[in-house]
Amino acid sequence: MRDKIRELTKDTAIYGISTIVGRFLGFLLVPFYTHFISRADMGIYTNIYAYLAFLNIVYIYGMDAAFMKYSSLAAGEEKNRTFSTAYLAVVLTTLVLTGALFLLRSPFNALMEVPARYGKLVYYLIFILLFDTLSLIPFASLRLERKAKTFAFVKLGNILLNLGLNLLLFLHFRLGIEAIFIANLAASAATFLVLLPEILSRLRWRIRGGELRRMLRFGLPYLPASLASIMVQVIDRPIVLALTDAETLGLYQTGHKLGIFMMLVVSMFQYAWQPFFLNNAREKNAKEMFAKVLTLFVLAASILWVLVSLFIDNVAAMTIGAGRSLIAANFLPGLVVVPIILLAYLFNGIYVNLQVGLYIEEKTKYFPLVTGAGALVNVGTNLLLIPRLGIVGAALAVLASYMVMALLLQRITRRIYPVAYEYGKLGRILATVFLTAAAYYFLLYRGWLNLGAKLALLAAFAAMMAVLRVVRTDDLRRWRSLLPRTRRGTSNK
Repeated sequence: MRDKIRELTKDTAIYGISTIVGRFLGFLLVPFYTHFISRADMGIYTNIYAYLAFLNIVYIYGMDAAFMKYSSLAAGEEKNRTFSTAYLAVVLTTLVLTGALFLLRSPFNALMEVPARYGKLVYYLIFILLFDTLSLIPFASLRLERKAKTFAFVKLGNILLNLGLNLLLFLHFRLGIEAIFIANLAASAATFLVLLPEILSRLRWRIRGGELRRMLRFGLPYLPASLASIMVQVIDRPIVLALTDAETLGLYQTGHKLGIFMMLVVSMFQYAWQPFFLNNAREKNAKEMFAKVLTLFVLAASILWVLVSLFIDNVAAMTIGAGRSLIAANFLPGLVVVPIILLAYLFNGIYVNLQVGLYIEEKTKYFPLVTGAGALVNVGTNLLLIPRLGIVGAALAVLASYMVMALLLQRITRRIYPVAYEYGKLGRILATVFLTAAAYYFLLYRGWLNLGAKLALLAAFAAMMAVLRVVRTDDLRRWRSLLPRTRRGTSNK
């Protein structure tokens, strides 16, 4: 089991290079944007990207997950035929959807509440969707084949090109929010071109009808499930815009974006986790291994949560020159939502961990139920809390939806694929997190949350971990043995 978990941590570290660097560079753009665009323009750009996220799900309709499932069972040339069936199907549907969206661009702009002066942004959105979708199956193939270094290289190239073009188009050409879309489109197109040799080397120009039907039966349940899942992630933006205004949405987006630290941990883990559990599902001690992974994840994520939550506002308010703070001063009030968003993504990570049973037992039909429940909770809580609590209410809605999804998925999977998770230890870790969060907001709203109070909260968090016996010396020794190790002249594989 240790070798297997060590293998997972090695892949996670490699995926993490691209994910961490990419998210961090993306994070750097947040303070950059706050100094060059208004809160209203930040809200407009945010809302368009919320719709882009919905359309990404429609364009791929679960075929990436279906490809990974059936390619993991194939061998030799059969893998290429599976790739070809999935990829050619996606190419055809993408071209149809792109044409339809182009014809309907005017009513779609009206739906997104895009001001007339930004009407041409829809063209960028259409072609970003096209190139991103054509790259999804190739990226899934790289993950499944454990070509993590190639995956990371291509992703990093995309990110660096996007970042460089943002800087050039903002600073030199002064294009405003249009620069964001141009940079994204150029990076997406370049990524597709880089992947093209890999695509052509695997492509066999034939769609096998029987295999396509099997993939659709597996993948199509992902469409409503993924749409509901993306609702949990981005539906708060259109609702905030509808119930408040673009400036408030821009403020909320700034705080929400800084929850990126937990999101990147979940993302880098998820990239390695899905192929890991698919490839190791038949191992004798698989369930014991899966249980240990969840405990390790929750512990690591909780430590990250307390460190970022306590000190993110100090970092954001740092002066970087000419009297400017890292985040422009008029955006700083949005940071009030950061601890809540971080905690929401922690529960998203638990949800990702618990998906193993539905994948292995091919019970993907339950995903729409789970994500649908999360989406309903999200929408309902947003409508209830935003008029009362503003952007804090929107953040609480995200947290509530991810908690519901994790709890509901746990209840379903314990019947389908029972795993003896370490519930006692998990409960103690999460209790420590929630108590610390309650103390944080109590001090914040009382006006007592200074640096001394934050250090006291950090010490109390560590003390509670020790008192509740969350981490013991034998745990540290055992977990340390699971980390990748290298020796002179050799490496563990």
